[in-house]
Amino acid sequence: MFVDFGLAKERGGSCYLRYDDTNPEAEKKEYIDHIEEIVKWMGWEPFKITYTSDYFQDLYELAVELIRRGHAYVDHQTPDEIKEYREKKMNSPWRDRPIAESLKLFEDMRRGLIEEGKATLRMRQDMQSDNFNMYDLIAYRIKFTPHPHAGDKWCIYPSYDYAHCIVDSLENVTHSLCTLEFETRRASYYWLLHALGLYQPYVWEYSRLNISNTVMSKRKLNRLVTEKWVDGWDDPRLMTLAGLRRRGLTCTAINAFVRGIGITRSDCSLIRVDRLEYHVREELNKTASRTMVVLHPLKVVITNLEAGTTMDLDARKWPDAQADDDSAFYKVPFSNVVYIEQSDFRMKDSKDYYGLAPGKSVLLRYAFPIKCTDVILADDKETVLEIRAEYDPSKKTKPKGVLHWVAEPSPGVDLLKVEVRLFEKLFLSENPAELDDWLADLNPQSKLVIPNAYAVPTLRNATVGDSFQFERLGYFVVDKDSSPDKLVFNRTVTLRDSYGKGAK
Repeated sequence: MFVDFGLAKERGGSCYLRYDDTNPEAEKKEYIDHIEEIVKWMGWEPFKITYTSDYFQDLYELAVELIRRGHAYVDHQTPDEIKEYREKKMNSPWRDRPIAESLKLFEDMRRGLIEEGKATLRMRQDMQSDNFNMYDLIAYRIKFTPHPHAGDKWCIYPSYDYAHCIVDSLENVTHSLCTLEFETRRASYYWLLHALGLYQPYVWEYSRLNISNTVMSKRKLNRLVTEKWVDGWDDPRLMTLAGLRRRGLTCTAINAFVRGIGITRSDCSLIRVDRLEYHVREELNKTASRTMVVLHPLKVVITNLEAGTTMDLDARKWPDAQADDDSAFYKVPFSNVVYIEQSDFRMKDSKDYYGLAPGKSVLLRYAFPIKCTDVILADDKETVLEIRAEYDPSKKTKPKGVLHWVAEPSPGVDLLKVEVRLFEKLFLSENPAELDDWLADLNPQSKLVIPNAYAVPTLRNATVGDSFQFERLGYFVVDKDSSPDKLVFNRTVTLRDSYGKGAK
């Protein structure tokens, strides 16, 4: 999409959005509507939105002309016979039938007088070519299926190989761009336009975008979705545009990533997903306001603060917020019961550990230093149930460790509980597409759901699509599964930046 629309914009040209809807069984209106919506979300404006089905009459008339010129014939071979004959470079027994006979049979196909599967129209190309895509490709097949865009007017439908190049020509496309797997089809593209005496656009192929730890082919993506290995086409673990958007990526970050890697004809290049994440962090660091959420809460009771006492403290939405800018701060309640991450407490302290431990002090971000004075253990004498601590209201204590936290709000007000979904790489291997059993490489830990994380009260007003930086945890976006009773957040990306560090 970036290549087509981007190059057209760069050169002062225009780009069509065309639906190659040649197969009535595969086209669904919801898919069509979704594509148009995603194109607009990505920031592109099509010159014109067209459908191959808009040209069905033109394509039919040109097929008749192709027969008249001796470049097409009606064939009765089965799919298996066609495959066998093509593999042996053998002509169909119907290849040299009279032109008048093919014209009559093609008209019968058009009128619905021939059963589905009993005849096709094939292009009369070069069965001795070294290019498999010149072996008399099918131009038309019979399908007694109404078309979602064209209705029930047709019972014969053109193939992609027949229709694509002709519609390019009819729409006066100057450059037809596609990925390298279509390179061998260039010969048939130009053959057909030459056979019909039509204008020939310039065709150029470039490599498919391959990103590590995922699959990009439509066939593999379709298996993941239809076999329910993932939760639909917009699963945040997929590299579909719908999935990336749901994960919280923006169109500007995606376009910056694609612009940065450039265009190549090398089909072996594998782009590390870290590179995409780098561009996402670069943007969200500037646009996502800060807030605090505790994923795995551990209760801390502050013994020298009276129960029921609540202080409203100022917390920064932005790290460089000016003190006189009220819009850059949010209020966070502080009480005698706060919650920290379970991973931020240890029974034994160490030199390189900056969390809380017995007898040790840490700073609660935007609040006060606290010192652990006691630990309440479960009956197993290992599981920590609760921590007792004292806070330093003078803030004279200057600990090195700084923790995020969430406190119980004012009496009678419940903590805000949210669902948080953590996503990891979908596949364990960098290039799962190369594996024979690629599904066995799926990462069983690619999705972790935390049903009851604790959040600061101001997040209650978040809406679908809002992005935040959960301090010390990463960037998160409000998911469409959110309801008035429960917000759901997807982790967009962690705070790590291995690509950026490597680049420096």
